[in-house]
Amino acid sequence: MRSEERDASGSAEETPRERPEERLERAVRAAEQALIEYEIALETFRVEVENFSRLHHQKLGPMYARLDELDAQIAEATAARTGDPEDRRKADEARARVMPMPGVEELFHGWMDGDGLYPEAAAMLTEQSVRPPQRVRPGEEARKLYRELARKAHPDLAQEEGERQRREEFITRVNAAYARGDEAMLRELSEEWAAGPVPVEQRLTRSEELYARLEWLAQRKELLTVLAKELEESAIGGMLRLAPDDPDTLLDEIAEQLLAQVGEREAELARLRA
Repeated sequence: MRSEERDASGSAEETPRERPEERLERAVRAAEQALIEYEIALETFRVEVENFSRLHHQKLGPMYARLDELDAQIAEATAARTGDPEDRRKADEARARVMPMPGVEELFHGWMDGDGLYPEAAAMLTEQSVRPPQRVRPGEEARKLYRELARKAHPDLAQEEGERQRREEFITRVNAAYARGDEAMLRELSEEWAAGPVPVEQRLTRSEELYARLEWLAQRKELLTVLAKELEESAIGGMLRLAPDDPDTLLDEIAEQLLAQVGEREAELARLRA
């Protein structure tokens, strides 16, 4: 009777103990979800900063360029009037800031060169269309490697789910390398595919895999935190935070200030040349 009572009350029953792998799996799933949400927020902010930066350069770039040119002309006119070597030095420095500089075109991806913004960018002041940035064009060898890898490793060729997942992950890396036109990486991926999957005996245990995954997630979070801080502390990021809901109005206000400065510089230059 006592035995039955104990069974009925449940005091004699033991709660199944959780396996260590199950706790690790839960931790990995939680970390993955947290990282996904963080990446979504970071990517959203990055896109906002990038778009605002492009709009900032398109709308205000010509005004900044005009101010630099006026500053150079004012310094040159001042030096011509005074003949002072110090004024001449300042004039040379001001002119150097607006002179052509090699390598600028590559840095700005086709939006400007050493002479300043392209006409297409300056045309934004008159609401004309702007030439888009240059796209990466993979070379013939990169295209060949990509086609070969896509044919060999396509997920539709898989016969079972594990193999399909391996192929999908691999093709994602192939697509990313091809999008960058990275021929060297495509060669490495070709060699990796030719070597085949890692033999079972060389694979990690489930616990080792989970610990490795947690370590990778932690490292990824660290990297993303650094990127987020850089974005937030950048000049464009700081400006965007001033008016997150209405950045266009902020640009209009800055444009008005710059136009006023341009007017002041032009008036000063006219006085010096009179």
